[in-house]
Amino acid sequence: MVPAGGEIRYPDGSRDNHRRGVCRMTPAVTACRRLIVAATLALLVGAAGPAFAEHWPARPVHLVVPFAPGGSTDVVSRVVGEHLSRLWDQPVVIDNKPGAGTNLASDLVAKAEPTGYTMLMASSSMAAGRNLYRALPYEIDDLAPVSLIVTFPLVMVVPNASPAHSVAEFVAFARANKGHVSFASPGLGTTPHLAGELLKQMTGIDMTHVPYRGDAPALTDTIGGRVDLQIGGSLLLEQVRSGKVRGLAVTPAARSPLAPELPSVAESGVPGYDVRTWFALLVPARTPPSVIAKINADAARVLADPGVRARFAQIAMVAAPSTPEALGALIAADVKKWGAVIHAAHIVLE
Repeated sequence: MVPAGGEIRYPDGSRDNHRRGVCRMTPAVTACRRLIVAATLALLVGAAGPAFAEHWPARPVHLVVPFAPGGSTDVVSRVVGEHLSRLWDQPVVIDNKPGAGTNLASDLVAKAEPTGYTMLMASSSMAAGRNLYRALPYEIDDLAPVSLIVTFPLVMVVPNASPAHSVAEFVAFARANKGHVSFASPGLGTTPHLAGELLKQMTGIDMTHVPYRGDAPALTDTIGGRVDLQIGGSLLLEQVRSGKVRGLAVTPAARSPLAPELPSVAESGVPGYDVRTWFALLVPARTPPSVIAKINADAARVLADPGVRARFAQIAMVAAPSTPEALGALIAADVKKWGAVIHAAHIVLE
């Protein structure tokens, strides 16, 4: 209320003379007005959030995949995208952006507008990449977690002619043949490569890493006995069941429901060994929480579909919806874990 004299006194001693219609823009007045404007904007944004989510998406959504078409990440993305498209009544466009160890796709999404219209199907190798490269064009915090989509085991296999029938026997074989044992992976810096490095560090064995361009070419040399051990994805499980190679174990801490006949590495003489692989949905940081919540809820609906779960089981994957918070904790744990393994193994990629 304006006093009878027509003047308002501020704490700094300044005055506004309303009788003469004069308003002196002192620092106190300016700060006060800024606070009012900021509060008003905050109220407007808060009120618009739920309404924005209610009408989202109003146009096509792009799902960026960090690998080429045809691979397991691409298959999962297309299954999820197709079902989300039905829920949203909007196309979900799959954009394959392979390159730079998944960093090309991750950087693209990290720098996209934070509206939810550009999503990333990230893989567990993203967490390792944070520690593998000297410099990355984005930070993990530039991406916001939405939901875990699937988990799947890696498999350790040996040639049928190998003397090892278990992980413990392979470790004994490696110790007896120090400097002459090799292991294959689908590429330098991949999760299977790091899984092998972790096995070396936890058991003290010496193995030479032989990187290939994917599981398939590595498998040819494993079958032929040119490498002593291979660590890879679901393709290896198929070959174990067809009798082309011998399965030793799966890499998660517990047995996988997709391969209950194979023990875990942890129960095979390497307690504490745990390598989990996954695909997950992320969006640019600062995407409205209401939009993240909507994508999360709709992804959970898709992953609860029996047909979707059956399709994933065909490619040795388990639907595994999560909260954004749980996914964020998983990524943080993997960044820390693989950072320690990478630094101990002195692995650096340009």
